[in-house]
Amino acid sequence: MRKITKMPGSHPENRPWVLEKVKQIKPITIADIGAGAGTYSYLIKPELDVHMTAVEIFKDNITTFNLHNLYENVLHQDVRSIDNLKYDLVIFGDVLEHMTKEEALAVWNMARRDAKYAIINIPIIHYEQGALDGNHHEIHVVDDWNHEKVLEAFEDIVEFNVGEVTGAYLASFKIN
Repeated sequence: MRKITKMPGSHPENRPWVLEKVKQIKPITIADIGAGAGTYSYLIKPELDVHMTAVEIFKDNITTFNLHNLYENVLHQDVRSIDNLKYDLVIFGDVLEHMTKEEALAVWNMARRDAKYAIINIPIIHYEQGALDGNHHEIHVVDDWNHEKVLEAFEDIVEFNVGEVTGAYLASFKIN
């Protein structure tokens, strides 16, 4: 029988690498997909003058973590229902594993079409997770991503950092 692991927040091992990449590309606008507790706002805003939009599917996270105080714009929405991601940078911080591979690729391809850059942070080990604190969106739908599967599935990755639990991936997109 598989054990369901509960993790109240994302693993921090790649945060320094993500911050360094964000500082290098110097975005003006950022979409934080699955903003949760606002981790990427806390990480990036002290370092850069950016306009950040939080996209958060679970309404309780918006109020519990005061996302309106951390982001210039907060969308209570499922990223799969958004029609564009026209930002300099789109951050998928521990979110793509919460949807099917096909859904993750559809969202990724929208970012490829609209954004300049994207960052993925994702568990790269077998990592089961169930609902947390009444949030069924926390369930890992795909719990067996690994480094090779990420590189194979998501196009335009130009740099990455692989930790023991998570991988962080930077993609650069051609904008027409």
